[in-house]
Amino acid sequence: YGSSQLLRQRVQHHASPHRTYDRNQTQKQDAAVYHRQADCISLPRRESSEAGHYGSHRFPVKSSRYSFYMPDLIKESEYLYCSAYPFSLYTKREFTDIHFSNITIFYGGNGSGKSTLLNIINEKLNLQRKASFYKDEHFDKFVSYCKARLAVDEITDNDIKIPKNSKIIASEDIAKYIIDIRNKNINNSENTEKYKKEYLDAKFTPYKNSSLSDYEYLKRKTETLSVTQSEYVRRRTSFVRQHSNGEWALKYYDSELENDGLYLLDEPENSLAPNFQLKLMDLIIECSRFCGCQFIISTHSPFILSIPGAKIYNLDKNPVEVCKWSELDNMKLYYEFFKRHDGDFEG
Repeated sequence: YGSSQLLRQRVQHHASPHRTYDRNQTQKQDAAVYHRQADCISLPRRESSEAGHYGSHRFPVKSSRYSFYMPDLIKESEYLYCSAYPFSLYTKREFTDIHFSNITIFYGGNGSGKSTLLNIINEKLNLQRKASFYKDEHFDKFVSYCKARLAVDEITDNDIKIPKNSKIIASEDIAKYIIDIRNKNINNSENTEKYKKEYLDAKFTPYKNSSLSDYEYLKRKTETLSVTQSEYVRRRTSFVRQHSNGEWALKYYDSELENDGLYLLDEPENSLAPNFQLKLMDLIIECSRFCGCQFIISTHSPFILSIPGAKIYNLDKNPVEVCKWSELDNMKLYYEFFKRHDGDFEG
């Protein structure tokens, strides 16, 4: 999937003929990152006469010229929506600006606000989305306080426009995609018997030209004289080859990711076994390096978190801070667990 035909076409289009992708070599390099579509997003802050530059989604904060601060509980209690979702999610963690690299990751436990952040950014930037999500007037109000500063083209000095193919991809999208394929196969299976009977009726029932309505029947009868029953049925059904959920998920990502897009991926490791998570990691790296894509991802996956050069915001920290993947508590937990059992893997 990381080297699928679609991706190879994208790589050939964007990379020189002699440029190849070597994951082992990439792991040894610091990824060279550049700011593209959504260069900086911060969350809504309380405006003041000393407000800083426009840009970024900002949480409600008290501002000075160059820095933001989340209000303390007393200040927060003065705010109209101080206890409404999603205002109450971030203030206690002093989360202000979010600055993006080519691959930016939100990491944190359940309820830390990873998916909510992606939804806030997606709504503010008005990107495509398929799956619906819960929001109310408080969420819309929160988004209205957010600000986004886009990257600037160094040649024209104008904001870089967000490509139209940019979108958020949620786990619900994958689930619907898989269910739709299964339903299509179920419907085709139910129709198979009908078409088998239709074939036999057309082939062995004498034809009587009594009206114009018999013309369609004549066409079917003529067809049955030149094809087998299985071919007749095959022409009228379109079974989709069966794959595991993980294989379908990878196929979905490979079909959805296009050149130069900004993609928000909400826990893309869902339904993926570790080997498929590695393939998805490779696909993300290749699309970022060779196809001009930018990714903002919420994840728990150690494989995606280990992407070289990815900027990781640890939402479990108070205040929220940028961390290396090896500094994350859950990654240390994995490390200590396997370290205790290293003898089981030797000999």
